[in-house]
Amino acid sequence: MQFERLVAELFPGGEGRLVLTDPASPLESGIEIEASPGRKRVKRISLLSGGERSLTALAFLFAIFTARPSPFYLMDEVEPALDDVNLHRFLRLVDGFAKDAQVLIVTHQKRTMEIAGMLYGISLNSDGTTKVVAQRMESSASTEATAVPMPQAQPVR
Repeated sequence: MQFERLVAELFPGGEGRLVLTDPASPLESGIEIEASPGRKRVKRISLLSGGERSLTALAFLFAIFTARPSPFYLMDEVEPALDDVNLHRFLRLVDGFAKDAQVLIVTHQKRTMEIAGMLYGISLNSDGTTKVVAQRMESSASTEATAVPMPQAQPVR
């Protein structure tokens, strides 16, 4: 039910459903994911483009998040295969989840970083040591970010 709703949200005009591979034995059955993004009538995920596959997988992941809510969600580089339109849809979905939970995303995507309330990074110094950098982002009313002091730690070599 949630998967169908999320596919329709991420792919306007799209349809998705989860089908048990062995309905007679639901506890031992596998799951077949069917998705038809937009006006395409593709059913098998293997026939979708890389971005469509990624967005379909994210719809499945967020359907699980919806069924089993958590106080935080951690995702590691889940959006590199998304084009600008699909990235925007994904970020809108993340923004909705961020209202009720902390969402942590490891990313190199500038647009994903732009929606963050807080950025963390690791900086490599010329002597080979690393330093954690934290930046709290102001609301969209202000364009300047404010630095957040981090506790001092021993350098890592």
